[in-house]
Order: sequence, then C-alpha cells, then structure tokens
Amino acid sequence: VQLQASGGGSVQAGGSLRLSCAASGLRFSSSNMGWYRQAPGKQRELVATITYRDRTNYADSVKGRFTISRDYSKETVYLQMNSMKPEDTAVYYCSANTIGTWWGQGTLVTVSS
Repeated sequence: VQLQASGGGSVQAGGSLRLSCAASGLRFSSSNMGWYRQAPGKQRELVATITYRDRTNYADSVKGRFTISRDYSKETVYLQMNSMKPEDTAVYYCSANTIGTWWGQGTLVTVSS
C-alpha cells in the first residue's frame, strides 16, 4: 500500500490549500480514508475521515472550514482547507483503513498570521 500526499505549503491566515493523497496497492473503493495532523510538540490528531460509503466526519476545530472528498476513478482523497488559521499549522498525514491501517509520508502545512 502506498499513500502519496501532496499539496502542502505556506499560506497566510484566511487563505486556502488543497491536499491530495493518491492511493495505490489497496482496494480504494472499499477503504475508509482520512486525514490526520501533528503539530510540533503535540500528538497526532484526527482532522477528517470519509468512509467507502462517502460518510464524512470532522474534528470540531475544522468543521465548516475543511472538506474531505474522494475521487474513485483517480483513487485519490482530497482535503480542501479554507479560512485557515495559524493553529492549522502541522504535518498532515493521509491514512487508509482497510485490512490494517496505512499512513502516507506527511505534507507540511504552515499558516502565518
């Protein structure tokens, strides 16, 4: 299983970024996918998840600002991040939950005030 995350970068507060995670080596159509993040000195936390039935779940801190989605034809999951805040600064990880849990390499997101 490989999860290739991309789209991280630097943005000012109030700005937007879209993360992508291309999955391979798994049955994407039956996998639950998610985004997690880890800020410096903090534990990894859930940001958003999407099931293979397209049911979504969000951390309270990102509700109304972030949107998770998936493209089955491209086997890719996205995280659209709007109205970003400095506290969104973290390394963002893509995950896949199928037979076991798999993690991507992480992509750094930096939000400046």
